[in-house]
Amino acid sequence: MAGEISHSPMLSDALVILGAAGLVIPIFTRFRITPVIGFILIGIAVGPFGLGKLVFEYPWLGHITISDPEGLEPFAEFGIILLLFTIGLELSFNRLWQLRRLVFGLGAMELMTIGTSIAVVLSMMGQYWTGAMALGFALAFSSTAIVLPISGTKSPVGRAALSMLLFEDIMIVPIVFILGAMAPYAQDEGWEGLVGTLWQGGLVVVALLVLGRIALPRLFAQAARTKSPELFLAASLLVVMGASLATAATGLSPIVGALIAGLLIAETEYHSEVEGIIDPFKGLALGIFLITVGMSIDLMTIWDNLGSILLAVVLVLTFKALVTGILLRLMGARRSTAAETGVLMASPSETTLIVLAAASSALLIQPGTAQFWQIVTAIGLTVTPLLARLGRVIARRVEPAPELPDGDAGEARVIIVGSGRVGLLVADMLDAHAKPYVAIDSDADMIQWAKRRGYRATFGDAARGDALARLGIENALAVVLTMDEPVLAQRLVSKFRHTYPNLLIVARARDTEHAAALYRAGASHAVPETLESSLQLSEAVLVDIGVAMGPVIASIHEKRDEYRAKIEQEGALDYKPKLRTSTLEPEKL
Repeated sequence: MAGEISHSPMLSDALVILGAAGLVIPIFTRFRITPVIGFILIGIAVGPFGLGKLVFEYPWLGHITISDPEGLEPFAEFGIILLLFTIGLELSFNRLWQLRRLVFGLGAMELMTIGTSIAVVLSMMGQYWTGAMALGFALAFSSTAIVLPISGTKSPVGRAALSMLLFEDIMIVPIVFILGAMAPYAQDEGWEGLVGTLWQGGLVVVALLVLGRIALPRLFAQAARTKSPELFLAASLLVVMGASLATAATGLSPIVGALIAGLLIAETEYHSEVEGIIDPFKGLALGIFLITVGMSIDLMTIWDNLGSILLAVVLVLTFKALVTGILLRLMGARRSTAAETGVLMASPSETTLIVLAAASSALLIQPGTAQFWQIVTAIGLTVTPLLARLGRVIARRVEPAPELPDGDAGEARVIIVGSGRVGLLVADMLDAHAKPYVAIDSDADMIQWAKRRGYRATFGDAARGDALARLGIENALAVVLTMDEPVLAQRLVSKFRHTYPNLLIVARARDTEHAAALYRAGASHAVPETLESSLQLSEAVLVDIGVAMGPVIASIHEKRDEYRAKIEQEGALDYKPKLRTSTLEPEKL
């Protein structure tokens, strides 16, 4: 038995995957390269077209290769499901409603224009029209699994990408069914199946929305009362898998159910806790998906057809980038946003592989044709992180950054990240004490609103190193993070502390747990909203019932210091950064 266990293929595959994650993530993070490329390269190396070819000659290689590539597919699909679930957690029904014009306007135009245009070109080159339509719409899809982790969902680029990707996710099922209907042997069944899936899926979606609003708050409240992270994780996975299976049972994509589950939990007060618990599982499962993409790449086949494959990759990427950029400009997007989003969305998608498989099984395209475009898709997925960097460079070229307000990058001032109500209140307090500042935000409308009211504000994405470097972060008196985005705030705090060890970093926190996490990331001060509101309520009631103002203020400061020390202790804060000397008093923030 011991011998069988030690040679278990499943354990060997698990060792390869966990070893890849343990090597790829820290190495590529150290060199500031996205792990996406690393996972795909690992997939090429350990797959059947890499070291897997030599297993029979060198049996020991079986311990560092994937013995059953198809066995990883359920885990890869699970990664995409968790990705859509976390996207739903970052959204809300109100925000989704605000995006409806982009989703059903921009998203529809992008998919239809690119899909139809590629189909026309392929048809003119000799591909039969049904196969040309299948290939056109397959290549029109862009990668949700890779694009959104790069772009996020808050910036203008992220919102544009999200709207197009959401429409593509909605259209997966109709397109697959239409391809089945175009098959020479299944004309009637395909259309009947599509109609049946649509009405049954619609009923399931409505049922999920109704039941979710009633049951989820109670479910997570009960899990929270137990104070058991394991139970909270189990409840989260139960919800996402249950919703995914419900939509999959009707023929809809399981990612539709995952997105709905995320949207429903986003409406509850438990969404940040669920997001934190799910995030590590999502990262590992997405890594498995990327490894499966790498395993589908046959380097010898690429070498034998290098010219035609590279030409196809370049033409597809260029055409998609141009069409997407032009459509965004027509919809009123800035030149930089249109250029960056167009390049980022240029590569094909993991969904492309699904549509190609459906078209091949329906006999709309030949197996050789399907394999050719699968290789093109895999290469496109591999270079997506490089396209993201290229898009940022092009964006800066087509629309240079605006001039800095009130001074240059050499001036010592406070940098406020976020120009919402909290950020502008901080700006008001700094103005009241004659302290220089500049606010930065990636929302162009909010920046214009702030400028019209006399605030010193500029457009930019703080997640990019060059944006704050342009504002002189190396000389800044302090950086104040005011946005209500817990994950991004933690990431920025960690990044700033690593790059600028002596920088004063003051961050807004949702609650005491988030504050502790920010302290662990390197924040100088983390201010929980829940704590401050409680202290202000206490101050108001004490003064109004007759307690003298002096003792009240003293007790409020004492209580604030007590909680701050407790939060720092919970955050395992074993050091306090040595801050540069300045005349700025953090308490005035």
